Amino acid sequence: MIRQPPRARCCLCVCVCVCIYLLPGAGNYAADVRPAKEAAEKGYPIALYLDAKERKYIEEFSTSNFIGINEKGNYVTPKSDSILPSTTNKVLMKLAPDLGMEVEERPVAYDELKSFSEVAACGTAVVLTPIASVTRGNETIEFQEISKLKALYEKVKALQVGEEEDAYGLTRVVE
Repeated sequence: MIRQPPRARCCLCVCVCVCIYLLPGAGNYAADVRPAKEAAEKGYPIALYLDAKERKYIEEFSTSNFIGINEKGNYVTPKSDSILPSTTNKVLMKLAPDLGMEVEERPVAYDELKSFSEVAACGTAVVLTPIASVTRGNETIEFQEISKLKALYEKVKALQVGEEEDAYGLTRVVE
């Protein structure tokens, strides 16, 4: 039995992400230290970033990529040169059509967030962290329990442990 991870609440941060090469390991995440601390002090375990130029488009979460299911049931993830590429997101995009979801990798306006039924953060360690809500100022947008994304999560986990045939060559047997 696969357990669904608990759903997280999220706050919105607008941050100019700048790579800092002077500190080993700082990279793209150095810009997140202060906003993440401020979000945590308000009770939010994760922050959502908008683009630095217009502050209009969703970029990514502080820890991972943004994915959502829109009103058409499509898998939607932002496309931007400033987002760190995610192998996990690429795997999810490859598998989503198998579950009847069209994939949309494109700029995602923050105003569109209200039309999403499911939202999650995706990353290597947990695959998906369901998001219960996003708060920006006094406005909170709430999302349903994940069902389409849970099915996708279970498909990835089944591939990882060899319970499902890997039709795409995504896994390797290590002896």
